[in-house]
Amino acid sequence: MDLLNEQELVTMVEQLSKKYFNKPFVDTVTYNPRLRTTGGRYIPSKRRIELNPKYALEFEKEELIGIIKHELCHYHLHIEGKGYKHRDKDFRELLKKTGSPRHCRPLPSLESTYRYHYECKDCQQSFPRKRKINLSRYRCGKCHGKLQLIE
Repeated sequence: MDLLNEQELVTMVEQLSKKYFNKPFVDTVTYNPRLRTTGGRYIPSKRRIELNPKYALEFEKEELIGIIKHELCHYHLHIEGKGYKHRDKDFRELLKKTGSPRHCRPLPSLESTYRYHYECKDCQQSFPRKRKINLSRYRCGKCHGKLQLIE
């Protein structure tokens, strides 16, 4: 998918807000290229939604729509004075009601950054890691077996 310009992005968020929440979106939404590990975030003090532009570039439109719906759940619950954080019951219920994802998928460009692959000797559980680990200190989280480095 191509990156939407600012006006197209605002229009899309306003339409999704009306369609899924029956409420207007009257604040700001922007792209934030500094976001690395998340698809978006809602800043309550500024009432602003920031989206990761990499998700718009690397995934289909549906993934971006899911991220926007998730952030709109934070937004509308915050405005109403209800629990808008991930752990709150109101938030989880609104996610289900609107069909919003709880988490976004990892970016494909970051998935292949694992340099080390470990495997349990007993149950063959795989453990991809970015950093090397001390094999004498760590065991398998599934069966507590010994780990080995796979080339």
